Amino acid sequence: MSRKKVCCDCGRSLKKDEVALTKKLIDIDSEEFYCLDCMADFIGCSVQDLKEKIQEFKEQGCTLFL
Repeated sequence: MSRKKVCCDCGRSLKKDEVALTKKLIDIDSEEFYCLDCMADFIGCSVQDLKEKIQEFKEQGCTLFL
């Protein structure tokens, strides 16, 4: 039984794409995950940039985003 993942910064419940993006951009073995808003602040980009990257990774067939 898996526990619901929450943002390590703001505590918001996460969607699977947010968990996958943290693993892809930060660390595959990460135990702490970010929502799109907090990750954008952490990385220094826009939420729209992250949404575009998620779509790119899906189109490339990245298995983290299945």
